[in-house]
Order: sequence, then structure tokens, then C-alpha cells
Amino acid sequence: MDLIASFSVDHTAIVAGIFVSRKDAVGNGIVTTYDIRLKRPNKEPVIDVAAMHSLEHIVATTLRNDPVWKDEIVYWGPMGCLTGFYLILKKDRSPREIYDLVLNAFKSVNDAKEVPGATPVSCGNYTMHDLKKAKKYAAEFVAYLEKNADNPEIFEYPKTDRLVTDKGQGFYDS
Repeated sequence: MDLIASFSVDHTAIVAGIFVSRKDAVGNGIVTTYDIRLKRPNKEPVIDVAAMHSLEHIVATTLRNDPVWKDEIVYWGPMGCLTGFYLILKKDRSPREIYDLVLNAFKSVNDAKEVPGATPVSCGNYTMHDLKKAKKYAAEFVAYLEKNADNPEIFEYPKTDRLVTDKGQGFYDS
């Protein structure tokens, strides 16, 4: 079985940042999945699950209401490892091209007075939110992105070299 794209990234070397995870042809266009990584995997504590849920709601609402980008937004959601999010956009744009979009979406968290959609009717686990912690994580990520805006490392995935057998089969450890 082929290893999926997100598992081919060297998680021991990845830093927080904005990365292209994959590109898929859909109809006559391209859909691009971005890895929006807030924490260094296996090196930093993960994002608190209630804060992650709040970030999901706030950032998704911000992105889907952005007057310039809203028609390109396909999906915003958390990674299972709790170190970041996936953003899926119509079209093929570089991570640098979406830098301001991501930066401004995380800046919007600071202005949130409440978590949008955190009601029993609108959310499958409406009691699991933490706006205060979400603001803390968002502020940390904003400061990091601004400090590293000129650092190419936050825009380029580190790839893992995989052993290949003489017959061309890839070797993957578990």
C-alpha cells in the first residue's frame, strides 16, 4: 500500500508553519490541501483539545466569511495528532500566497467574544470549548508567523527518505 502524503513528511524535522500537503486534480481544476502546523510534532505539547475545537470553529467561520477567499475555501479542520489543522482550497497556491489569509484568520481569534456555533443545535460537542486557551494558542502562532515570515523553513516540508528494495518496493517502518 502506498504511504499517504502526510505520512511521508519527516515529523521529527517539521516546524510550525504553512505547508502544501497535497494537490489533487478535481474536474478542470486543482484542490490543494495545506498543513497549518502550530506545534512541532513529538517535541512540543499538543494543543488542548477544547482549545483546538474552539480554534476550529473560529478560524473556519473567519475563513468562510473572508470576502476575498470565501469562494476558495473547501475545508478547515483539526489534525488528529492535535498539532495543527488542514486547510483545503480550490486552486493551486503556494504557502507564501496564503500566508496573510492564515495570519489574519488566527489574528481574528483574539477579537472573538464567543465561539461561533457552540450551541447544542450547531455543534456535536458544544460544551467542549475553551476560548481563553484558543486565544493563547492563536496569539503564539501569530507571533511565530510574524517573526518567521522570511524563513523558508516555515513554508517547505521536510521529506523523509525511504529505503527502496532492489525490486523498487518502498520500505516503511511502523
